[in-house]
Amino acid sequence: MIKHQKQILLVLTIILFSSCAKKNFFATTPIAEQSVYQTIKDKSPAEVDSVVVQAGKHYKRSGIHNLFWGKHYSDTWKAPVKVEVFDMNRTKGGLKVEKIGGGMQTTSFTLESKDGFPYALRSIDKDPVGVLPDFWQKTFVGNIVRYQTSAVNPYAALVLPVLAESVGIPHSTPTLVYVMPNDTTFGTHSEEVQDKLFMIEEKYTDDRAITPELGSAEDIVSSKKMLKKRFGKNSHHIDQRAFAKARLFDVFVGDWDRHEDQWEWIEYKENGETVYRPIPKDRDNAFFQFDDGLITWILSRKWAIRKFHSFSKEYKDVEALMVNSDFIDYRALSEVTAAEYQALAQELQQALTDEVLERAVRQYPDSVYKLIGASTLAKLKNRRDKLQEAADVFYRVMARNVLVVGTDDEEVFKVERLNDEETSVTVLRNSDNKQLYHRIFNRHDTKQISLYGLAEDDEFTITGDVNKGIEVVIIGGRGEDEITDKSSVKGWSKKTIVYDTKRGTELETSKETKDKRTPDVRVHAFDREGFN
Repeated sequence: MIKHQKQILLVLTIILFSSCAKKNFFATTPIAEQSVYQTIKDKSPAEVDSVVVQAGKHYKRSGIHNLFWGKHYSDTWKAPVKVEVFDMNRTKGGLKVEKIGGGMQTTSFTLESKDGFPYALRSIDKDPVGVLPDFWQKTFVGNIVRYQTSAVNPYAALVLPVLAESVGIPHSTPTLVYVMPNDTTFGTHSEEVQDKLFMIEEKYTDDRAITPELGSAEDIVSSKKMLKKRFGKNSHHIDQRAFAKARLFDVFVGDWDRHEDQWEWIEYKENGETVYRPIPKDRDNAFFQFDDGLITWILSRKWAIRKFHSFSKEYKDVEALMVNSDFIDYRALSEVTAAEYQALAQELQQALTDEVLERAVRQYPDSVYKLIGASTLAKLKNRRDKLQEAADVFYRVMARNVLVVGTDDEEVFKVERLNDEETSVTVLRNSDNKQLYHRIFNRHDTKQISLYGLAEDDEFTITGDVNKGIEVVIIGGRGEDEITDKSSVKGWSKKTIVYDTKRGTELETSKETKDKRTPDVRVHAFDREGFN
């Protein structure tokens, strides 16, 4: 395998270094007919209601190119689609620019309606070449990277609201809009948006976006803010089953890019506690199609860029859909059991009826539906039917190594080795003995459980005498922690490993304890925010 990888890399290197980037990669206008463009280019948004566009006619390539780099959704990008014209004074009842967003790939704006509701305006086409160093941008690789945007289904986001609504997952409802060539309502940024196709949708980022559908919500916060609060106080909790349901939905639609910044969190007050429930956003990579070329097939292998996993009838590699989301998954899914994943999968299956799937796919523009409606529907039906199998794989990935994380308040961690197969972990709030966490782990599913105390004075106790058991790692954190190990597991290897500072830690060991304490305070560091 290594020999073959080197040969492939050599061929690619020769191609890249011997080629130059093509100038003017993108189409001059998304308007389908040049004559129409000439007619409307000097008109104001108020004078034109709608236009017919082609989101990416520049993605048309030769058969040889498609053989190696994939055809992807290039036909879909070229399909003529009728869209509304964006008018700052009329769209959504009238809007104003609040702030400029976007990264190196997407042009985006936050807009605010007259009643204060926020909307996101995001470009449909991307230019990902900006993520490359300057040298690579000037080679053939620049065009190849640009072309890979066609692996994205530009109209998938129109299908997802019907699916999400049917299963009770909060969602935005996007619509397509075209910004006129002479629209100057974006001020100094007008040139960035003129003559481009965009998607506009509700932006759930703060309490302005709370609607009756969200019930008694108090606020909407980012993942960064949510995690800061969750790890700060033990009266703040994530609704892990709601998140698990949303993550299984991601797997169902083949959305591989669900990192922590792709989520907002609705904040509720329930029985004196604060509970966070997820709202997914930025569905750019649902229905992704990447591996239909010889080179892109190689690049999407497990040993290469595994996350670039294509949407198909089968769940060929569920773990590939979890690569980008591992940070938030491991912090927000530690409670969910195999039985709960199966129950959630069944709940999704029952809600995603044939009628729902057919109605969802009908949200494609007519020209797009004629191209890929039937194939999308067939894939969705088959994936729905096999969702329990996918949920089992998802559970097994998450169960291998589990993080049980406390807060900056005081907690009591109790670990009991019940028998040769099972280990119980319970976390209590020290102030009132309220149970914050409980789960029984199976040795065949879980190899390691890591307990993080974070700050303040925490207590850790491990008990139970067994022949076989799961490795338990204790990372005490800041504060004067008490750690007591009274457990025993037969064999030479030690199954209780303690990381903490020597100063301020009381440690009662057994033959099972491996003492890894050190004077270095970095020993109990924990990444609370991600966003690396």
